[in-house]
Amino acid sequence: MEASSGRIRRAGLLEEEEALLDTVRRWADEKLRPRVAQMDRDALMPRDLVDELFALGLMGIQIPDRHDGGGGSVFMSALAIAELARVDPAVAVCVDVQNVLVNTALIRWGSPAQQERYLPRLARDLVGAYALTEPESGSDAFALRARARRDGDDYVLDGRKIWITNAREAGVFVVFANASPEHGVYGISAFLVPRDAPGLAVGPNEEKLGIRASSTCEVRFDGVRVPRDHMLGEEGDGYDIAIDTLNIGRIGIGAQMTGLATGALDAAVEYARQRRQFGRPIAAFQGVQLPLAQVATEIEAARLLVYDAARLADSGARVPELLSRCAMAKYFASQMAERAASQAVQTFGGNGFSTAYPVEKFYRDAMIGQIYEGTSNILLRTIAGRMLDTGRSRTTGGGRK
Repeated sequence: MEASSGRIRRAGLLEEEEALLDTVRRWADEKLRPRVAQMDRDALMPRDLVDELFALGLMGIQIPDRHDGGGGSVFMSALAIAELARVDPAVAVCVDVQNVLVNTALIRWGSPAQQERYLPRLARDLVGAYALTEPESGSDAFALRARARRDGDDYVLDGRKIWITNAREAGVFVVFANASPEHGVYGISAFLVPRDAPGLAVGPNEEKLGIRASSTCEVRFDGVRVPRDHMLGEEGDGYDIAIDTLNIGRIGIGAQMTGLATGALDAAVEYARQRRQFGRPIAAFQGVQLPLAQVATEIEAARLLVYDAARLADSGARVPELLSRCAMAKYFASQMAERAASQAVQTFGGNGFSTAYPVEKFYRDAMIGQIYEGTSNILLRTIAGRMLDTGRSRTTGGGRK
C-alpha cells in the first residue's frame, strides 16, 4: 500500500491489529483532525479529548484483560501511536507515554497489588507520567539529584523533575530517585506517586516549538512521603527499570515519527496533485516527484525498523537484545521525519510557511524526535557500543539486564 494513501501499511498484520488500526484511523480523521489547529494554538489538550482516548481503549492497549485493558502488545501500541501521529503527533505522544512507559513499567515491574490498584484505572481514566529527567540530568539520565530518604516504613522524596510529558493531566507519576547515592546508579529506585501526595507540585506548562498540545511541566517533590509498597521492584532496581522501559519507549517515538512523516507526505502529495504551475499540476514535474518518492521509501524503511523492534519486544526479549534494534528504529525514524516534514514544506512552497496549511506544524513537531528518549548521538553511541563491544556507560544506553 502506498505511503501517500493516508494509511499505515497493513502487510503482515493480524486481524485484531487491523481492527485497531481501522478504529484509530477513523477516529483520528473524523474527530481529532478538526481540533488539531486549535489545540496547537491553545497549547492545550482538552480533557474531553483525553476521555475519548480512554473510551476507545487507547490508553490501556497493553494492559491485560484481567485488569480491564486491551490485552494487546507493544506492536499494537506502535500502530496506534503512528496512526494518531499521522494527524497530530501531540496526541500521539500522550498515548505513547501512557502505554509504552508508564503502563509498561507497571506490567513488567509492578507487584500484583500495585497492578491491581493502578492498571484498571490507567486503562479507564487515570493519566500517567514518567518522571526521570532533571535540570542536571539529560543525556546522562542517571546523574540524578532527587533523593529518596528511608524513614521508617516510608520513603521521603525531595527533588525536581523537568520536561515531564503528561504532567498537567497526570494522576500518578513514575518517579526515579536515588535511595542509596553511595551505590551510584544502582542506588536509584522507582516509585509510584499519586498527584495528590502532599509536597508534590506541578509547575506551569512549557511553551514549546512543537507538540504544543502535549503538556510538558516541571514537577517538584518537597518532603513527599511514599509508603514502601509504592516502590516498583526492589530498592536499587530503578536503573534497570528505566533502561528496560526507555528501550520500549524508543519504539514508541519511532512509531510517532513514522506516523508524522506519513501525515506530512500525505499532505504534500495531495497538494502536488492540486497545485498548478505552468499549466500543469506540480506533481507532473520530476523535481517534485523524485524527492517525494525518496521520502516514501524512507518512511517504509523506518516503519519496518519500528515493526521489527516492536515484534522483538513482544517476543519477550529483554534489554541486551533490544538495545540496538530500538536505538536504530528511533534514530532512523526521527532523522527521516525531519527530512520528510522539510520536504513537505518545500513542496508547498510559500504556502508551506503558513499556519493555514498543516505542514508547518508537522515540521515543528518533528524537531523533538531527535532529542527526547535518547538524542541521535546517544543512540549512535548505543548502536556502536553494542556492535563494537565497547562496554556500558552511564547514559541510557546500557544496563545490567
